[in-house]
Formats: sequence, C-alpha cells, structure tokens
Amino acid sequence: MDFDFLASIAVKAGKAILDVYGTDFEVRSKDDESPLTLADTRSHFIIAESLKERYPDIPVLSEEGKQEPFETRRSWCRFWLIDPLDGTKEFVKRNGEFSVNIAMVENGKPLLGVIYVPVADRLIMADVREGCWDVNGNVRRKLEVAPIAADKPVRVVRSRSHQSTEVLELLSLIPSHEIIEKGSSLKFCAIAEGEADFYPRFGPTWEWDTAAGQAIVTAAGGIMLNFSGEPFGYNKENLLNGPFIAASNFEWLEESGILKAVSKLVL
Repeated sequence: MDFDFLASIAVKAGKAILDVYGTDFEVRSKDDESPLTLADTRSHFIIAESLKERYPDIPVLSEEGKQEPFETRRSWCRFWLIDPLDGTKEFVKRNGEFSVNIAMVENGKPLLGVIYVPVADRLIMADVREGCWDVNGNVRRKLEVAPIAADKPVRVVRSRSHQSTEVLELLSLIPSHEIIEKGSSLKFCAIAEGEADFYPRFGPTWEWDTAAGQAIVTAAGGIMLNFSGEPFGYNKENLLNGPFIAASNFEWLEESGILKAVSKLVL
C-alpha cells in the first residue's frame, strides 16, 4: 500500500479543512444532532474520490458518504474506513484539536491508519505489521507506547467534549492518576507516542471515529479491547461502537482490576 499517497490525500483534505476553518462557516445538524460543516463534506469528497480512483476495487465507507447496507458490506474482506473531519465539535470551537482519519480494515481489524492534524501540520501513519511513525517531511520518527510506571500516576486521556459519569466512577478505582484532555483521535495518538497510558470510552462512537486510532495504538505496541476484554472489531451490522478501552499495557489492565470493573459499570 502506498503510504505516500495516503499521506498526500490526508494533507490535501487537511488544507481544504483549513480553508473553511478561516471563514465564518455555517454549522448544520445531522439526524443524530452532531454538527456538520462545509469542511466535513469537502474533506470527504477529496479522500473518497482519490481512494476510488487509485484503488477502484476497494470499497470506501465514510462518515459523510453513502452508508451501504450490511447485506452489501458483509462480503467486504477489506475496505477503506474514513472520518473526513474527526472532532467537528473541536473544529466549531476553533481549538485546533481535530483530525483527518483514514484506515484500511481487513477481516474486521484495522490494518493501516493515517491521522493528520491540520492545525499542527502533524502526520502519524501506522501499519500494524510494521510499526507506527510520526512523519515530518522525509523524516520518520518511530512511535512506541510507554510502560506504565508503578511509582508514577497513571496518565488517563479522556475526551474534551464528551464526558461521562462512568469514566469518573472508573477513575475512582485508580488511586494515583492524572487527567489529560484531548479532542478527536488525538487521544489515540497520545497513547501511541507515550504521552498517555489509558483511554476508557463509555459514550457512543462510530467505527470511523476509532479505526485509524486503533491501528496507530496497536502498531505502537498498545491494545484496544471491548469491556469483555475481547479484540475490538469492525464492519458490524450496526456501525455504532460499544464501550472500549485503549491502553499501552494489557497486564496492567488485568492486574489493576480495570477489566473486571468496567464490565460492572455498564450493567
């Protein structure tokens, strides 16, 4: 797979997003009451059309595109899963914490992930078979999760715009922790680069919200599981995700009792 091509269309989409970001843009509401802007649709068109032209045999599933029925999708062995503008709420707030997410899913698991942060001009790419890199021009810096230190607070990253009482309950089980708040897929990037240790999510997300981030965390040596401790899968009949945990270390999840606790918090 041509990572240079994927990087180029992510950056191109990011520039289109920034063109709208600098204007007095209109914000509309979708059926689920989430915000939608011209930046979302422009980014979608750039990415989806570019992928279809370059890889005509690989289906594209996008948040802002036509949602194919499961009867069609169930035969897809691999497909592109994209979020043209992840973190539209952060975009509307103009805090810079939004991203372009492109993932390839194969046999229900994210294989490749590209996340581009337009305001920071930051590109992170991952292949779960080879690794994860922060890319700056021709320079690639490999990213790896950090071990969770027993003598330091657990660094918990959580959503800047989506809070939940369940997360607060869960944090009460971790005596020593510190909170890091980030928008969009930057939470996954924080784990992949060793800035954070643990990301619990109870509230609703969609498959396109998490696929690229999961590929990046996994490629950097971390894990992403549902609350039963099972691998997090994709191309489900219902594209709405259930609760999940992304973390740098599976052993810590077991030894800390977090895996046992989260199952009780969602009953």
